Amino acid sequence: MSFEAWSLFALFWVVFVTTPGPNAVNCISNGMNLGLPRALLGVLAILTQATAFLLLSAAGVTALIAASPAAFFVAKLAGAGVLIWLGVRGWRNAAIPPRIENRPAHHVYLHALAIATINPKSLAGYLAAFSAFVQPDVPIWGQMVVIVPTALTLTVLSYTGFTLRGVMMGRAALGAVFNVWVRRVLATCFIIYGVLLGFSTTPVTRG
Repeated sequence: MSFEAWSLFALFWVVFVTTPGPNAVNCISNGMNLGLPRALLGVLAILTQATAFLLLSAAGVTALIAASPAAFFVAKLAGAGVLIWLGVRGWRNAAIPPRIENRPAHHVYLHALAIATINPKSLAGYLAAFSAFVQPDVPIWGQMVVIVPTALTLTVLSYTGFTLRGVMMGRAALGAVFNVWVRRVLATCFIIYGVLLGFSTTPVTRG
């Protein structure tokens, strides 16, 4: 994986994991109500989901590349549509205040895992990221050696940060993180990524 491709992927992933959504709300809520040690179980759950989805996405993209360049290109167009949809959805929902639900502390891990898994940004976003940044002419699992540590490190840093905000700022953290214009700027980034991905050319594999 080239340094340029890695840089673009890392930049995308920063936007992907710092965009406020259900995972961020849950992390802030855990930090507010449970204290840092127990709240970090929620981050562990997100990390579990991220690892599974990274591997599933890599396997899916590998199958598409093996099938045909045309199928991979269709996946890129679908990924572009997903990113644009996420951006438009984020822009429209930017002014909607987040909801926090109380729940038993012993459900922290499973609850966070469920939220991360059913999050509409999750699997579709992962596939979109892979179709955009994986180089089809380079062995996929060789790229995973770079992609997985990068993605997981950024994921841990982001959601640990959300959790710490909940611990330190309480409910005020929601106002800081879920600022309307911050959410709209991040939503615009998704739209830009989607448009750029849609206009990218069909990758050419080496014979």
